Amino acid sequence: MQKTATLRHLLEETDRFITCVELVTSRGTLADRSGKRVLEMARILSADPRFDALSITDNPGGNPMITADALGTPLKEGGQEVIIHLSCKDFNRNGLLGQAWKLANGGFDNILTLSGDYPIAGYQGQAGGVFDIDSVGLLQLLADMNEGRIEDASPGRKPRPLKPTRFFLGAVVNNHKRLEAEVMPQYFKLAQKIRTGARFIINQIGYDARKQDELLKYMALHGLQVPVIANVFVLSGGVARFFHAGRIPGVEVTDELLAVAQKQAASPDKGRAFFLEFAAQQCAIAQGLGYRGAYLGGHIGAEEYGRILELAAQYGADDWRDFARQIRYSRPGEFFYFEEDPDTGLASAQVNQAYLDSKTPNGRRQAPLTYRINRQIHDRVFEPSKALFRLGAALSRKVEGGKLQKPLHTVEHALKIAAFDCRDCGDCSLPDIAYLCPESQCVKNQRNGPCGGTRQGKCEIGDKDCIWARAYDRLKACGQEEQMLGDAAVIKDAALQGTSAWANAFLQKDHRGKKKDSQ
Repeated sequence: MQKTATLRHLLEETDRFITCVELVTSRGTLADRSGKRVLEMARILSADPRFDALSITDNPGGNPMITADALGTPLKEGGQEVIIHLSCKDFNRNGLLGQAWKLANGGFDNILTLSGDYPIAGYQGQAGGVFDIDSVGLLQLLADMNEGRIEDASPGRKPRPLKPTRFFLGAVVNNHKRLEAEVMPQYFKLAQKIRTGARFIINQIGYDARKQDELLKYMALHGLQVPVIANVFVLSGGVARFFHAGRIPGVEVTDELLAVAQKQAASPDKGRAFFLEFAAQQCAIAQGLGYRGAYLGGHIGAEEYGRILELAAQYGADDWRDFARQIRYSRPGEFFYFEEDPDTGLASAQVNQAYLDSKTPNGRRQAPLTYRINRQIHDRVFEPSKALFRLGAALSRKVEGGKLQKPLHTVEHALKIAAFDCRDCGDCSLPDIAYLCPESQCVKNQRNGPCGGTRQGKCEIGDKDCIWARAYDRLKACGQEEQMLGDAAVIKDAALQGTSAWANAFLQKDHRGKKKDSQ
């Protein structure tokens, strides 16, 4: 059935509450059994006018699957509005650019940008993650395509601008985090994504109405005026156990919710009626709070998605308030940006007082000594306005290409290995991340804020603290956490690998120098 409006039109020119369904692609071709099954369900959903868009995943969970556009093409040809996921885990920036041209050529406008889950499978062993750029870098690339800032610079030809694309760009935020050092960087990165070009937001899976309310209130308080679609993932007993075990990065099911899910799963229908009702109640909460739509997902069929909408349509105008009091599955000690409203159990308009107190000089913890020393050195040596910077630039110009260049670089690298576990990328982001190296200490090399996969402040890969949570704590100790991620997207220049980051900084060849040139 031909859809009558684009997602862009629905979100930017109407106030209608929309419904999207996430389709997880299959392994093999669409002619294989699993491919036929997902395509058949997609066509059933497409024929139902209650579903405004189908959203198609890109190698979800780090597993190899058929590409999103392969499934999206027959749906789009049938008139279905489609959201294509595009993630950075499997492509470098050239691969992403090529994929983007392919999507534009195929008429796909709606792109959901993601860094992506770290690969957990692959041909003859686990695949290596690429993460050449992250979700913010991808947003910047696609926004540049929209603005006609990408040129045809083929060898032997004079560069010429390419025809602008018309992507409607979306991004994701994970507001369902336990620790302050996880929640606040997610909010800061959300603002950065919107500045970079995101025009709609889908939040990560979560089962706490207060956190859902808080996201919208935070955005309103900080002037982040883009439509947000609420993620509603349909549980089952097995899915609840899977989430509770931390098997999907960034998704939590608390002990309390797991107990409820297990009890319902023991019923004769395995909890089917309860879980569909639970999802319908979350849709009602989202609409009541002011979200612009519901983003449905789960291991269910097209008929069950329809049943969720039927249930949601039966509720009274204020029933969502009662549901919001019930669906409050937070964890002990969980951080909330706003105080709780005692009447509704949701977020009040008052910012968390304990959080505000912790930002005062008396409430701040002291930053590590090594961090304070590194700040002092950077501020005195690597700030362009300082005399030592001008001296460093003059020295770098003098030794460039000479006999001293290599030995000086060797000494620099040795010092930085000892201090930061440096990987000699040549385009240093230590000042961007509170003097923590993303190349050696972040499996996704995130240079524009944390991914959504942390759990209790830990990286999704390996038992180590997220460097962005650590960076937040360091910056907050100095009263500078509000400036975190406040600049333009950081995109590393791989051509600088193995060269002196100090010289590149002094000669303004690195990303900081390029930003200055573009201003």
